[in-house]
Amino acid sequence: MNILLIGSGGREHALAWRLSQSPLCEALYAAPGNPGITEHAKCVDLDVTDHQAVIEFCADHSIGFVVVGPEAPLVDGLADSLRGKGVIVFGPNADAAILEGSKGFVKDLCAKENIPTAAYARHTSKADALADLPRFGLPVVIKADGLAAGKGVIIAETDTDAREAVEYMFTGGFGDAGAEVVIEEFMSGEEASFFAISDGTNVIPFGSAQDHKRVGDGDTGPNTGGMGAYSPARVLSAELEVEVMRRIIHPTVAAMAREGRPYQGVLFAGLMLTSEGPKLIEYNCRFGDPECQVLMMRFAGDLVALLHAASLENGLANPPAVELKADTALTVVMAANGYPGTPEKGGRITLPDVDDAKIFHAGTAINDGSLVANGGRVLNVTALGHTVTEAQTKAYETVDSIEFPTGFCRRDIGWRDVERERS
Repeated sequence: MNILLIGSGGREHALAWRLSQSPLCEALYAAPGNPGITEHAKCVDLDVTDHQAVIEFCADHSIGFVVVGPEAPLVDGLADSLRGKGVIVFGPNADAAILEGSKGFVKDLCAKENIPTAAYARHTSKADALADLPRFGLPVVIKADGLAAGKGVIIAETDTDAREAVEYMFTGGFGDAGAEVVIEEFMSGEEASFFAISDGTNVIPFGSAQDHKRVGDGDTGPNTGGMGAYSPARVLSAELEVEVMRRIIHPTVAAMAREGRPYQGVLFAGLMLTSEGPKLIEYNCRFGDPECQVLMMRFAGDLVALLHAASLENGLANPPAVELKADTALTVVMAANGYPGTPEKGGRITLPDVDDAKIFHAGTAINDGSLVANGGRVLNVTALGHTVTEAQTKAYETVDSIEFPTGFCRRDIGWRDVERERS
């Protein structure tokens, strides 16, 4: 079949790499794609916010299947528009994508379904939010309700920081995403990411990862979209994964179906592993970035068959096998100087020939025949190893062979499990 992949980041490069390997894939297009994706797909200049243009492209190119990578087109209802014209889509409709589009909706769903999560309050008034802060103690978590490119969460250590976070959100710091604010109690524990695939009724586990959100080594500095990740997150044991499916994932999918919002696609649960067990931090309605990169490095099955089955009603009743290598995959994000603030664009990049790693493009472009930085997170250097330590070593060896003078990276991706392996 002919396939259209929506997106332009490192996640989409990893998806394109795996989708193109399927025997079911006859031709792969990416809109808009990036220079790395051109190795696996034909990149097309298509405005994905123009739903009619996407529909016409699918008709003109006999597209049998569309895979939507990022969250914004899903929340915008692109899947609804395509399905309305009979196109099979991997990714939830807008009504179901609210699981990422509104953090407040998720908190209310958790309260209703007794899904373990942090105590919270929703506020649309700055004055009410400021007045409510003291009862949560410190530290406290302040979240913009809507989409903020993975950056709309502030962990405030002091009362001043908390008040400034509320002020920042209600004065447009995250645009419309901060028109409503969610205040949450701070949960202690280790974070992990868990992924499941749902057809709206049936749901199967896909894998785990651990992301590194802060910009600096030792988890310091502001939050980012993610500076690196590794998979599997071994802190999320097989027993805990069963508990997550039973207490968090299955109740969510069942509740969404009952509400007339059946969830089809990948369900990404951000978890806090507390002393009381796993608790939900938030949901995302797409593969994470950079979690997707490490999951795709480990995936050994037919990705088209799996995602296509999940896009059909009851398609996962007898699902294709989810085959993941036992090895660890680890990815290091190389970002442009200035990120997560204003990144320095235009810096030239020279990539080496590598056999022991995969370099996924994220924010890159071609300028006068040269590869240049064109975003905040620019490259994802990803490697496999029998241990986290081995995967980390291979990834950083490749990082050090890349010429990118206006870029930087964290030097400690995977540090928790590296320390555990040493002990």
